[in-house]
Amino acid sequence: MANSGVSTKPITSDDARSVSEFLHNNLNSHVAAAQWKQLVSPPWSHKGPNHGFQLVTEDGTIVGVYAAIYSHRDVDGTTIDVCNLAAFCVLEAYRMHSLRLTRALLRQPGFVFTDLSPSGNVIAINERLGFQHLNTTTRLVVNLPRLHPRGLRLTSNQAELDRVLVGRDAVVYGDHRNAKAAEHLLIEQEGQYGYLMFRRDRRKGLQLFATPLYSGGSSALIESSWGAVRSYLLGRGLIFTLAEHRVLGFTQGLGTTLNNPRPKMFRGTGLDADQADYLYSELTLVQW
Repeated sequence: MANSGVSTKPITSDDARSVSEFLHNNLNSHVAAAQWKQLVSPPWSHKGPNHGFQLVTEDGTIVGVYAAIYSHRDVDGTTIDVCNLAAFCVLEAYRMHSLRLTRALLRQPGFVFTDLSPSGNVIAINERLGFQHLNTTTRLVVNLPRLHPRGLRLTSNQAELDRVLVGRDAVVYGDHRNAKAAEHLLIEQEGQYGYLMFRRDRRKGLQLFATPLYSGGSSALIESSWGAVRSYLLGRGLIFTLAEHRVLGFTQGLGTTLNNPRPKMFRGTGLDADQADYLYSELTLVQW
C-alpha cells in the first residue's frame, strides 16, 4: 500500500544530494541537480532549523520533498524569522501524504512563511491555510536599445559592487553574490548609486525575460535611468522585463500590464504585505 510505512523527516545537510536528485528527476529535469542543491546549501550563513521536510518509505526512499529556505530579516528594527517554501514535489502514488509536509513546515512556531512560486492546487491549499496574496501587479515591458546619458555608468563588476554598496544593500549583495539565479547591476551617476538584482525567467520555453527581485540605493536614479537599464538587459539577451511595481516602485516603458501575473503569497505576523520581498528564496537560487 502506498500509504503504509511513510514517515515525515526534516531535510538535513546530509540529505542535500538525495533531495536535489529527487527534485531534478521528479519536479523539473531541466534544472540540474547541482542547482537544486542550492536550496539545501544556500550561500548565506543562516541555515535555519532544517532545509524543509521529506516523505520517506520504510526502506529510506524519498517519495516527497518540500524544501524550505530560512532567513533572519530586520524589519523596522525587529528581527523577523522567515521560512520560504521553496520547492514542493510528491510522487503521484503518495499525494495523499502531501499535506503532511505542509503541516510539518507550518507547525514550526515563530516564522513568517512565504511562497513565491506556488502553482496548481497549491494556491488554493495555501488560501485555506491562511496565506494572503501579495500584490504582484506586473508590467511586461519591451527592452529597447538606448544610448546611455552622459555620466551614467552601468556595471556588473563584483569589485565595483563591493566598493560602492553600503548598509543593507551591501549585506544583500554579499549574501546573494553566489546565488545561482541572481544577477546584479550597479547604476552610478553624480555620486549616487542604484542597485538592481534580477533573474532570467522563461515563458513558453523562451528565456528572454528579466525579472527584478530587489532594488536598492536611489530609487529615483533607477527610475530616471530605466531606459538605459532596459538597454543593458537587452544587450544580455533579455528582450522583455517583467516589472513589478512593488519591487521597483514604478512601472514605465512600452509594454502592457499583465492580466494574470504569477501569484506570490505569505502567512504570518510581524511582516506586512508591502514589507515582504523576494530575497533568500528559490527565486534567487534556482534558474528554471
